[in-house]
Amino acid sequence: MTDKTANGPANGAPANPTPQQQPPQVRLNILAQFIRDLSFENAVAQKGLNSSEVQPEITVQVSLDARKRTVEHQYDVITKFKVTSKNNANQTTLFLCELDYAGVFHIEGVPEDQLHPFLMIECPRMLFPFVRRIISDVTRDGGFPPFNMDPVDFVALYRQELARRAQAERPQDQPLS
Repeated sequence: MTDKTANGPANGAPANPTPQQQPPQVRLNILAQFIRDLSFENAVAQKGLNSSEVQPEITVQVSLDARKRTVEHQYDVITKFKVTSKNNANQTTLFLCELDYAGVFHIEGVPEDQLHPFLMIECPRMLFPFVRRIISDVTRDGGFPPFNMDPVDFVALYRQELARRAQAERPQDQPLS
């Protein structure tokens, strides 16, 4: 049994919301994705290190960029990953992998004030599984165990960048609060 009032559902919402009450529908399509640049250097093979003296430590650096394309509602989103493996024992580089991976996105219905975070969080999140696979394959094909990168928290990365920009914009003589 359903409780309904004469003018709509029991929760008080109108039965047929007007178009201005409905939030705009977000439309997101990945039109293309591709490797812009890829580099892998196997320093172990070049230097001839003995595997018994290797204690790897891997660091990952991520940077993002987004640009409006000339076509309306289309954006380029570029994710840049730099994966460095160093030997803990003597800090020599074991391998270096650099990948610039891009996606072309068609985006509609995102309010202008939310577009920048959408481009810098949601779009890289959609590209990440492909980046992870490429880096895993390249490290394996380069003679190392496949490096399965941990998921990247693009929200935290975005917030760090906002904080960094705010810090850079603050006058140097202004005291911290």
